[in-house]
Amino acid sequence: MNVTIEENRSHPCLPDLLGAYHLVNQAEKGNAVTAVAELPAVYRGEAEDPAAVFTADTVLLATPAGDELPAGCVVLKAPREGRAPEIKRLWVAPEARRRGIAKALMAEALRRAAASGAAAVRLTVWNWREEPLALYRSLGFETVASWDERPDLLCLEKTLEKGRDTARAKTAGPTGPDRVERLTPGEVRAHASAGLAALLVDAVDGGASVGFLAPLAVREAAAWWSRVADEAAEGVRDVWAAHGPDGDLTGVVTLVRATTANGRHRGEIARLLVHRSARGRGLGYRLLATAEAHAAATGLTLLVLDTQTDSPAERLYRGAGWTAAGTIPEYAADPAGVPRATTLYYKRLG
Repeated sequence: MNVTIEENRSHPCLPDLLGAYHLVNQAEKGNAVTAVAELPAVYRGEAEDPAAVFTADTVLLATPAGDELPAGCVVLKAPREGRAPEIKRLWVAPEARRRGIAKALMAEALRRAAASGAAAVRLTVWNWREEPLALYRSLGFETVASWDERPDLLCLEKTLEKGRDTARAKTAGPTGPDRVERLTPGEVRAHASAGLAALLVDAVDGGASVGFLAPLAVREAAAWWSRVADEAAEGVRDVWAAHGPDGDLTGVVTLVRATTANGRHRGEIARLLVHRSARGRGLGYRLLATAEAHAAATGLTLLVLDTQTDSPAERLYRGAGWTAAGTIPEYAADPAGVPRATTLYYKRLG
């Protein structure tokens, strides 16, 4: 079945999903309570304010095709003190089980862990939970020496060599992977009139609202990228491009740094473009993740962006954990000149 996975630790359905998980968990351990308010403090905090508890972690929710609300969740804990990232709180509402939701959540959590460069991922499971244990075994998890001495709790771990191969395959073209690399100002200038201009023209021709009206002339697109090269030379904008197996540019993203004294902690994701011939293999997410990682590594703590409301790009940002801050009606015209609503997004880093 089709399942939509999104990253959102602030989703309004998440407290109910985590609350249900902990209530069942307490009952299975012989400590049954009837309400979230009666849970032990550490678990109650997760159910009452997951965004605060999991601020450094990846929280995924799954919505089955045809449903409006998520029916399951899982948490991928950030690695700490040199330990492997840990999968926690896998939960699917009873009425939605036997539909592949748990497997889809696990697959995405493993893909995210592999994409982060982790060599392994771990989890714990009570030995009486036969179905979850069978799922973990089927995904390649093996029992390892315990790091949690509670009776009846099994500690499992999975190496991610296969996970890395899977992550690479998801971004592979017909004959090989797209290579993402940061462009120097000179490289931006060299690609401005050809590959980069072609990406911008393709986006406008495809209906993307990226600041231009159709038809966009190659000369105009090239001139815009030449100005970007100047900004890159000034240290204001960073540019990453994806190269296909034949060397052609298949995607691009830029990160613009705020220059005001009170905004130097902030950056803006701008012009995330994937050529229509290269879509459907996770390249947009990969470009976005590359820019986010660089922003965090260079001291930025907040990113912002804007995108046309209800566009495919908006679904990408929601799935990557961005939070909608608000929508402005008729903010920008689409390539045909029709005013469209724009939604503003932000993402905290670190």
